[in-house]
Amino acid sequence: MTLRKIRIILATVMCLGITWLFLDFTGTAHHFLGWMAKVQLLEAVLAVNVAVVAVLVLLTLVFGRIYCSVICPLGIMQDIFGWLGKRAKKNRYTYSKALSLLRAAVFTGFLILLVLGSGTLVQLLAPYSIFGRIATNLLQPVWQAGNNVLAAIAEHYDSYAFYHSEVWLRSGISLGIAAVTLAVLGVLAWRNGRTWCNTICPVGTVLSIFAKFSWLKIRFDEDRCKNCSLCTKNCKASCIDFKNHTVDYTRCVTCGDCIESCRHGALSYGRKQTQGEGLSRRSFLLSSALLAGTAMAQKKDKMMDGGLAEIADKVAPERQTPLTPPGSLSAKNMAQHCTGCQLCISECPNQVLRPSSDLMHLMQPVMSYERGYCRPECTRCSEVCPAGAIKPIAREVKASTQIGHAVWIKKNCIPLTDGVSCGNCARHCPTGAIEMVLSDPDDEASAAIPVVNEAVCIGCGACENLCPARPFSAIYVEGHEVHKEI
Repeated sequence: MTLRKIRIILATVMCLGITWLFLDFTGTAHHFLGWMAKVQLLEAVLAVNVAVVAVLVLLTLVFGRIYCSVICPLGIMQDIFGWLGKRAKKNRYTYSKALSLLRAAVFTGFLILLVLGSGTLVQLLAPYSIFGRIATNLLQPVWQAGNNVLAAIAEHYDSYAFYHSEVWLRSGISLGIAAVTLAVLGVLAWRNGRTWCNTICPVGTVLSIFAKFSWLKIRFDEDRCKNCSLCTKNCKASCIDFKNHTVDYTRCVTCGDCIESCRHGALSYGRKQTQGEGLSRRSFLLSSALLAGTAMAQKKDKMMDGGLAEIADKVAPERQTPLTPPGSLSAKNMAQHCTGCQLCISECPNQVLRPSSDLMHLMQPVMSYERGYCRPECTRCSEVCPAGAIKPIAREVKASTQIGHAVWIKKNCIPLTDGVSCGNCARHCPTGAIEMVLSDPDDEASAAIPVVNEAVCIGCGACENLCPARPFSAIYVEGHEVHKEI
């Protein structure tokens, strides 16, 4: 089996697996494939996952930039567009010199913004996060719509094989960014192959440093080369100079297309001055190392479903401090570690998480309770986060973690505005932080209104979500900059 075929098989498995992670709303995919998100380089660095980073660096030092063509879903997506471009016009690529200054400038700016915690531009450049936003905003609604069709058919035959999933717009800004990004990357890849990876992508820039010294490389046999230029015309990275028989290894993603297109056997993948060594052995080594490396990061996570939230026709209140999920520790930790991949948003079973529209935290997850509340028994978002922005949290710890506190709004409370008894907020508070008291202590016939014990409230939002007042709840949750366990 050739290098190219092995690369395509592994890339297909990886791309389909990661795509399923973002499309799946049942939590099933993460149980088996959650490790795929955690072997992404930038997310592993932010999560301080030393083992994964070490394995990825080692793979690059041995095999070159196979990460970009096998593990990174955005790189694989660009290969698909590039393949479509080659179908439209064969031999469409040319050799070009590396734009080293542009690459260095982009990476330097990216690094500075990352250190300063300015997440918006970082998220726009992070490759895994770009793919995640495209999958969450553009593909998941289509997936859910298809599921709902099957659910309607199953219901007709009294079957519960599928259940209905609400399709809703989480953020128009995030949807627009995902659509524009897909269009730009699609055109670039269709016309020029790996332009984005080799000029803009910060992960590609880092790996290019190690790839230059890789043990196995694409190599020329000058005696066999006829200077037909087919290798150059089929190199999506534009890194093969057939005239001088050189390959820019900082840009080569070890895809194998050049070897496949060479009709004279002048190109091979191996060590320097290797003689008589079959490609099959090296290909086997490549696939084995990839599978072993990614398996190191795999964890057996428990499946937990917090339940589906009841849809409520509400308007989000103006919160002075945004709410971040339990496990994120603080707004600062979220801003410094989150790459905006939106895997937590796509996985949230309670429809609580949505992309932020704040320019300083654009596309990072924030919580709001118009459609559901954060159930104490659900820890899905902390299980799927690959970057350490939401750290794993036990259910018993989550039930005592204060992310905010409830605030009562007198003018919206229906016992006072409509003269009816309520108490919904107190009845459904999981921590007993709300108590109903007489609005007039001297009048036993006066309406009962809620009083919040902020020391006990964890900010789960059950009161806000289940409050019958419309369009604004009579009680809402104000976030805390730093979470604490009570």
